[in-house]
Formats: sequence, C-alpha cells, structure tokens
Amino acid sequence: MWKLLRQKLRYYLQYLPFTLNTFLIGAAIWLAYYFLFRHTPQPGKIDEEDQLNSFQPFILLMAKCALILVVLFIALSVMSTVSAWIYYLWLKRYRGANLQLQFSTETQKGKTNKVFMNALLEGPFRPLLGFVKGRLFYDDYKVTDKFSLLSDKRKSGNLLRYAIGGKSRLNLPDIKEYQIKGGLVFFEDMLHLFSLAVPENAVGNFYQPPILGALEEQQVSPKKTETTDIRIEQMRKVEGEHLSYKDFESGDDVRRIVWKVYAKNRELVVRIPERFEPYASHLYFYASFHTLAAATWTRSNYGKEMLNYYKNNIWTVYDTLAEKDFEMRFIPDQSVIVPEDISEKDRVGRIISSSDWQRDKSLDAYFDARQGTVLCISSFTDVRELSQILEICDESSLIYFVQLSKTFRQYIALGWLKQLIFLPSKDRLSQLRDRWTFQPMRLQIHRKEKEILAILNKSRASVQIL
Repeated sequence: MWKLLRQKLRYYLQYLPFTLNTFLIGAAIWLAYYFLFRHTPQPGKIDEEDQLNSFQPFILLMAKCALILVVLFIALSVMSTVSAWIYYLWLKRYRGANLQLQFSTETQKGKTNKVFMNALLEGPFRPLLGFVKGRLFYDDYKVTDKFSLLSDKRKSGNLLRYAIGGKSRLNLPDIKEYQIKGGLVFFEDMLHLFSLAVPENAVGNFYQPPILGALEEQQVSPKKTETTDIRIEQMRKVEGEHLSYKDFESGDDVRRIVWKVYAKNRELVVRIPERFEPYASHLYFYASFHTLAAATWTRSNYGKEMLNYYKNNIWTVYDTLAEKDFEMRFIPDQSVIVPEDISEKDRVGRIISSSDWQRDKSLDAYFDARQGTVLCISSFTDVRELSQILEICDESSLIYFVQLSKTFRQYIALGWLKQLIFLPSKDRLSQLRDRWTFQPMRLQIHRKEKEILAILNKSRASVQIL
C-alpha cells in the first residue's frame, strides 16, 4: 500500500512546474541583488581618496549590469518555455498532436540485446536554449527516466522542421514485457528552473530481453528423433507403434493389424513399429520456473533480481546450444502470448522474458524425462520432485542448476569500502547486494542449494552448475 502511494505521489509531482534549480537559482539571484543593490555604500560615505584610487565603484557597476543581463536572459528563456508549452497545448486540443513511440531491439557486439525507443512529437518548437523531454509511466504509476527530444525532423526536399524526436535506450530493472500506460512531455528552460508538463496518451509494449553470459559448452544429443536428417553416434527412437498407422499391404505382419479400426471402419491398417536409427532431430529444452516459496519472497526485489539472473542463464544456455546442428524445441511451463511473425529464437526470447515464478505446474508434471534432453532448474526447485525426476534420467540428460544465491555474489569488504569512499549506487541490484549478507532469506536459500547439489551429485545425469 505504501509503495503504491509513493509511486502515485511521485507521478503527480511531475505536474509541479518548480524544480530544485528554481530555489537554488532564485536564492543566488536574491543574494546577488542584496549585496549589489541594498548593501552598497552611498557615494557620500566614501572618502575622496578612496574614490579616486579605488576601482570599487566601477566593479560594482559592472556586476550590477551583469546581474541585470543574466536575469533578462533567464527571463527570456522562461518566457520562451511558457510560449512553447502554451503552443503545444493548443496543438493537442485543435490539431490532435500526440507523442508517437516506436520500440526496437538491437543486437550490439554480436550478443547483447538492448531496447531502444524512437519518440516523435509533431508541431511544437523548442524553447530558446531550452529543452523538450519526455517520460513514460507503466505498471501502477511507475515512471521511466526522462528522455530528450533534440533531433529536428524534416521532410524530403523541405528545409522546414515538422517534428522533433529522439532515440534513447530503455534500461528498466526487470526482464519482462512492459505495457506503457501513458506519458508526459516536459518543456524546460535552459537552467531547468521550470518544468511544464503535458500529459500524453502514449500506448505500446516492449520486452526487456535477457543478457547473454559466458558458458562452457557441453556435449548433447536428442533423445528422440522425428526426422532422419542428421546422423549421430547413438541410436535414438523414431516415433511409431501407437502413433502412426498405414494401410495393410502384402507382406505386413498380420499381428500388427489394428482390429479396433477394422471393427469401426472396415479398413485394414497396421501399426508402424517403433525403431531405432542413428539419426538426430529435435533437442527438447525445458526450464522450470516452479517454486513453493512464499509470495513475499518471489514478489520482493530480491525475488525479482533472482528471476532476472535465472532468465539470463536460461537464455545463455539456449543460445549456446542453438549454435549446434540440432533444431531446438523450447517447452515453456506457463502460457505466454507472443507474436507469430517472428523467428523461433526471438519467440523463445520473449517467452523467457515474459515468464514468472509460478506455483501451478510442478516439475514432475512439466518435465518429460523420456524426450527432454536439457533441463534448467533453480534454487527454488522442490527437492522431492527433483529426486523423483532424476531417478528416470540417464547419462544423456543434461541438468543446468542455476544457484540463485550467486545473484548477489560480491566481495563483502569491497562492497563496504565502496560505501565508505564512493557515493552509493542507484542501481537496484547493487543496493540489494550490499544488504544481502543480513537477509534471513540468504541462509534458507544456501541450505536449499546444498540439498539440491547433494541430489545432483548422486544422479546419473550430466550436471552443470551456473
């Protein structure tokens, strides 16, 4: 409740035209006026000798002129800002002007995906030496950082500007899909004395992609084949027996006739037997987000950062294995709606980004050990269910165990030293790392991780700790 109240208060404070600079610059101008105009000695009180040999009157005169020029220049910038704000309000009311947004995900340095936003505002002009900025809000009055609209947009063959825009990177704390609920446009003078806000009906959605990390490659191969395209060393099953049928032909084994079909349709069909062939097909990839932890854990900032860390590791594993010759099939454990006109890799990235800790589908109901090759689990995984799953797994199963306690791993002495010498970081993860040592959750997660590691070490499956 208090958190939502703070978010609402922060949102509505955006409409206040005053900033911290308003009071600081105002105080500085008042002090300069007091010492130059109200505290200046009268000419009759200055000795004639001091008046002839001193430059004090000339210096005071120049200071007064400079103060007047500065105040006039600031007033001109403020008036220009107010004019630009009023003009844009007129454009919104009578011309339907609005903030236009377009989101894109760009790959930088070959691996890292970053979200960028292109914003466009048609019609308004920028204040004299001032700024036009924007801000979006999402998820119950949460707000983004301000972004600038500095670029002039001109049509081809026309020197006149028709819009202002800007491109900025969106760096929000959580890896998930965000729904934009609205926005604000601010008109600010050159010294940021005033920030005049205009509400915008901005809508849209984008997702914060996971971040790739380094991973040691593992030898994997599919457990079950669907096509015979790639040859492998081990024999794998090809679907048949109870799934595929064909018409009865001369030479077929009569013992494979499906008499139920014959009794119903009067057609003789036989089962296609299951067979083993040295070919590979799809590699089934599972990643469980199931947890029995309390909602106060998973919904806290610690739980959110653990979820981000888990998603980054899942995406790293998937990207590494996707470089192999096998075709990957990612099996989600929760329903996620994604666009259909995107590539398979982008689809998986969106599913991973939009997934959340869930309590509905357990690991036992989710993972199929007979066809699944890769399984990612976390420190929130239920130990009893994991033990039952590992009894079915063999050497061809590859288990990736993501230790969530590593989310906040750092050198304690270095963390305290940074707090003493440097300014504290505004990054949420850095702040949580500094307080992680004293969290009761830390001891319980370490205990759970030891139990999971003990079970994994006794299993026949291949295990990699992340």
